[in-house]
Amino acid sequence: MSFIGKTIGKITGADAQADAATQASQTQSAAAQLGIDEQRRQFDAFQQGLMPYSTGGLGAFGAQQNLIGLNGAGAQQTAIDGVQNGAQFQSMLQQGNDNILSNASATGGLRGGNTQAALGQFAPALLSQLLQQQYSNLGGLTSIGQSSAAGVGNAGMQTGNNVAQLLQQQGAATAGGQIAQGGVGASGFGSLLGLAGLGIGAKKAGIF
Repeated sequence: MSFIGKTIGKITGADAQADAATQASQTQSAAAQLGIDEQRRQFDAFQQGLMPYSTGGLGAFGAQQNLIGLNGAGAQQTAIDGVQNGAQFQSMLQQGNDNILSNASATGGLRGGNTQAALGQFAPALLSQLLQQQYSNLGGLTSIGQSSAAGVGNAGMQTGNNVAQLLQQQGAATAGGQIAQGGVGASGFGSLLGLAGLGIGAKKAGIF
């Protein structure tokens, strides 16, 4: 093969190198994008799984605020009425009253003032106890919701960091391909200049 043919072959090889650099950068960028998509998919699944707990905790927190009057007197009264009219309070109230009356009957004090006082004190005490119990139970749900929300937040931060790293990899891959193409192009251009110089020199020497 002549010198000119070898030079042309070198330029052709430069084109192949440029294509290879482009394909490599595209492959790296595509792999990074797959990683980004998977990170987002996993976060969405994680968030979806914890959503019932977060939602329940938020509702429980609102109910706690109602019980202690932070959402207004009307909301507080509605919350208290809900406990007082509930099946648990009514059942326990009936059982407690029956026990008081049974004891009074057995001791002959059914119509005494102590019996009436006991009956009058039992309902408010029972209601107060159940309200405190309700607040405590709601607090457990609030705590679960808070933990779930924190877990989603931490997962979001981790996902964001991972996606940022993968985006950096994408950028580096693209930039690397562009730099490689530029270098190969410069090499090919230099070869062309060298070829042109050889042609001019040969012409001056009378070869052509």
